Amino acid sequence: MTVDEAMAKYGPSELTRDDLLTIDDANYTAENVVIVTGGGAGIGRATALAFAANGLTVVATDRDSEGLDAVQTEARELSLPGEVVTVTANLTDDDDLQRIVETATEQGSLRYLINNAGIQTVSPIDSFPIEKYDLMHDIMQRAPLILTKHCLPHFRATDDGRGVIGNMCSVHGHIVTRDKVAYNTTKFGLRGLTQSTAAEGDGKVRAFTVSTAYVKTALVAKQLPDTADRRGMTVDEVVEEVMLERTRVKEMMEPYEVANLFVIGCSQHSKHLNGGDMTHEGGMSLTY
Repeated sequence: MTVDEAMAKYGPSELTRDDLLTIDDANYTAENVVIVTGGGAGIGRATALAFAANGLTVVATDRDSEGLDAVQTEARELSLPGEVVTVTANLTDDDDLQRIVETATEQGSLRYLINNAGIQTVSPIDSFPIEKYDLMHDIMQRAPLILTKHCLPHFRATDDGRGVIGNMCSVHGHIVTRDKVAYNTTKFGLRGLTQSTAAEGDGKVRAFTVSTAYVKTALVAKQLPDTADRRGMTVDEVVEEVMLERTRVKEMMEPYEVANLFVIGCSQHSKHLNGGDMTHEGGMSLTY
């Protein structure tokens, strides 16, 4: 199976307005701002659109400016009530991290942060490229910490001192698979950051993680042919016998389904979700 064929079969479906969950929440208004990292594609793109569907002002950031432009265009085509503002930035650059938050505060009252951006490298520990480990750590663990640090004073300065941080974790922040040492390590660390934030939030600043199994993103789909070649399997066999073998729900999630979890988790309906994890991984880590 070619990369294009894998994308057609296992990539994301075309998103519609009806796919995006809308919630009755007094804080889901244009005056309030949410930052979404990795907002130019995949789960981040869907999350930016999902919050825009709920009327929030969204600051979507990514290093891919063309991807960000496409998200803005899609928000207009779907007639979403919330505005999508874009910031092209590198999450490994401390000045860019500060600029993201400064841009968000210029749009309104900053209340939400979604740390979604992520990358992947697959390699055994004894040959794992350390420069890739450093990059993954910087994007998926260090950047969320710095953004959290910058956002906290703005959350506390709102009229009620409240804010919410949603961090994109993974089933691999609970259980691990081989050849993914950097991804496993950073996702476990992200849960520690989340719980630390909750511990220091005094009940007003909440933090939570979302943990899924495999999601139908371009990142996942494009890796399938190479994974199949390395394992001596077909792409379908990789999906059915490796990725979904331990799940009870025998299908991959759509990006918008993950986005909707962030919308729920940040809302007033999840006020007791603090330091915890929204585990939606089809039973992979919880059943045998």
